[in-house]
Amino acid sequence: MRGTFRALPALREAVRRSARHHGVPAGQRSRLVLAVCDLAAGEFAAGRPVDLSLEVQKDPDTSTRILVATLTAPEAEGPLPATDLLLPAAPAPSAASVSWHLPLTEADPAPTSGQYRPDAPPPSEAEAVEEELRAALARADALAAQQQLLEEELAETNGGVLALYVQLEERDERLRRAHGAMLQELEDALRPAPLHVEGLELAVHYEPADPLAPTGGDLYDWFLLPDGTLHITVVDALGHGVRSTRSALDVTHAVRTLALEGHPLDSIVARAHELLMPLAPGLMATVLLARIDPATGDVQLANGSHPPALLLPAEGDACYLEVAGRGVGFPLPGSQLVRQAHLDPGDLLVLYTDGLTESRRNPIEGEIRLVESARRHAAEPLTDIPSAIAADMRTVVLHPDDTLALAIRIPHPQPTTS
Repeated sequence: MRGTFRALPALREAVRRSARHHGVPAGQRSRLVLAVCDLAAGEFAAGRPVDLSLEVQKDPDTSTRILVATLTAPEAEGPLPATDLLLPAAPAPSAASVSWHLPLTEADPAPTSGQYRPDAPPPSEAEAVEEELRAALARADALAAQQQLLEEELAETNGGVLALYVQLEERDERLRRAHGAMLQELEDALRPAPLHVEGLELAVHYEPADPLAPTGGDLYDWFLLPDGTLHITVVDALGHGVRSTRSALDVTHAVRTLALEGHPLDSIVARAHELLMPLAPGLMATVLLARIDPATGDVQLANGSHPPALLLPAEGDACYLEVAGRGVGFPLPGSQLVRQAHLDPGDLLVLYTDGLTESRRNPIEGEIRLVESARRHAAEPLTDIPSAIAADMRTVVLHPDDTLALAIRIPHPQPTTS
C-alpha cells in the first residue's frame, strides 16, 4: 500500500486497515497507528503532506516475513523527530523518512481476533479502535496479574531473607561472644600470674584502646627476686595491636632474664636494648623498673623515657619520682641513675602508662588530675584503686590509647589481740 495524505483521519484509517490486513496483532497495530500519526501531525499542522508505504518483505537472514511501514515527509524542513515514539523506529533511507519493521507470523488455520480474514467484511473505525483497546486492556490485565504474582513471590522471598538475616545475626552474636572470650583468654595469658607478697598489696587495671582487640603495647611484669625483693616492669611499646604486644613481650622477657641474672638495676634498660635491637630493629618502648623491699619499704626506680611513678604518702604531699633516661630503641638508651624512695604503711605508689594521663590540654594537666584522683581513692581497698583512677582519668582523653595503672601499698599493721 502506498499513498499521500494531508489529514490525520485518512492516514489513521489507512495504517490501521493495512496493518490489520497483514495480520499485525491489535496491540502492535495500535502502537504503529499512534507512532505514524504523532510524526505526521506536525507536518499536517504546517500544511505539508506525507507519503506512507506498507509492504511485506522477507528478512534475508531468517527468511521471516516483515511488514515495513515507511513514513516520508517530502517537504519537511528538517529531519523527522523519530525519538520517544510509542513504537521504536528502524533506520530509514533519508532524514525525511521514518521506518518501522514489524515481524509477521504465518496465519493460523483458525484465525484469532485481530487477524485478517478475507471473507470477513472490514471493520468500522470504531470497531477497529475497540479491538485495539480490548487488546491493550488484556495486556494490562496480564501485566497486572504478573505484577501480583511477582509481589507475592517477592514477599515470600523477603520473608525468607528476613529469617536468614535473623539466623545470621544470631550466628554473628555467637561468634562475637566466642571471639571476645578468646581475646580475653589471650589477654589473661599475657599477664603475669597474680602475685602474693607478704607485707605488700598489689593491684592492676588494664584497658585496651579497642575493646574488640584487647592486646596492645602496654604490658607489665612482676616477680620476686631470690633475695625476696619485688621487681616490677612497666612497658609501653610503640603502636597498637598484636605487633606492639610482641614488642612489649620481648622487652619484659629481656628485663626478667637480666634481672634474674643479677644485673644492676641501672644497667638493665641499656642491656635490654643491646639484646633486642639485632632481633627487632624497629622496636621502640618506654620502660619503668621498680624494686621494692617488702621488709623495709625501700624502693628503687630506673626509667627509660617512661612517665614517672607517683608516690602519695599517707601523710604529706604527693610527688612524682622523676628519673632521667631513654627507652629501648631510643638513641643513647638507659637509665641515667637509680632513684631511691621509701614506702611507709598507708603510702600509695602508682605506676602507669601515658594513656592514663594524656588529656586534651597538656601532660602536666593529666599529672595534676592523676594526683587528685589518687588522693580521692587512696582510702579505698587497693584492689579497687587502679580501676577507680582509670575511670576518673578516662573522662578526658586526647585520643584512644591503651591504659595501664598499677598500685602498690604497704598495709597498716593489723592490731594484735591479747
